[in-house]
Amino acid sequence: SSSQETQSSGSGIIIGQNDTELLCVTNAHVINGADTISVCFVDGSAVEASVKGSDTDNDLAVISVKLSDISDDTKSQIKVATIGDSSSLKVGEQVVAIGNALGYGQSVTSGIVSGLNRQLDDSNISMIQTDAAINPGNSGGALLNMSGEVIGINTAKAAATEVEGMGYAISMSDAMPVIEELMTKTTREKVSDEN
Repeated sequence: SSSQETQSSGSGIIIGQNDTELLCVTNAHVINGADTISVCFVDGSAVEASVKGSDTDNDLAVISVKLSDISDDTKSQIKVATIGDSSSLKVGEQVVAIGNALGYGQSVTSGIVSGLNRQLDDSNISMIQTDAAINPGNSGGALLNMSGEVIGINTAKAAATEVEGMGYAISMSDAMPVIEELMTKTTREKVSDEN
């Protein structure tokens, strides 16, 4: 047998900043097994990132980028996302999903909230169901309400020939306590090959 290195893509949300790092949240399945992680910003610049913390049970991860690695021009074009109240969502509300669909770069799809408090498989994670298109590469991206507030983290879609328009996002009400805990972890730098 042989192994081959591959590249994959996902999405993320700028969730916070401390004195030295910009913090982004994504899905744990986006970064699991990665040797290196890069964050590509809206202006096309890419910066190496490190893992702050990961919770596979809740499919959430926080990664960090050193502020010193981000150019001033890029800093002027980005900002920390505004978090909304996903517990006040109603079925039928309009939403927008933002992500890196198929690795093409930023994409935006719109839809409505189709269901609340959905459970996938054996998970205890509360999901928002939407008919906004959630495609490969959208994982970890933002599900926004019409005020531009993040109310969910895109994570999955139902895929089968008889299924259409069933995407899922982790509700921010459930995600924020996990994210806040992951943000406090010590950043893990990759161990060099010499050690």
